Amino acid sequence: MKLAREFLSFAVVGVIGLVVDVVVLYLLAPLLGWYVARVVSFLAAATTTWAFNRRYTFAARVSAEGSIWREYFSYLATMAGGAVLNYGAYVLTLHWVEGRWAAALGVALGSLAGMGANYLSARYLVFRAKP
Repeated sequence: MKLAREFLSFAVVGVIGLVVDVVVLYLLAPLLGWYVARVVSFLAAATTTWAFNRRYTFAARVSAEGSIWREYFSYLATMAGGAVLNYGAYVLTLHWVEGRWAAALGVALGSLAGMGANYLSARYLVFRAKP
């Protein structure tokens, strides 16, 4: 039951990250283009989800002894697997779907594609259970 609640919390935080991702993407795309803006928006979303997951989803697993910067960069590094799936789904969506909201759809599909890998890496690599 705890695992299901944790995954649900991770998914809710993911929705918050999705909103940040889409907003940053649409703000930066006119300046940077859809592909570069997507990298920046992903980093903004990953930073947001790290903060929320740290505070809520994995709060019981957060160590007060470790470096917060090490944890943050570890989180970003472990999200790389999900990021590859995420960005791939995003790019494919931009190539197959036309219209104003194609990029938002790509972000959503990318988030779904990477969610499982991101959850497992966050739970077992970044926010490991305390001994």
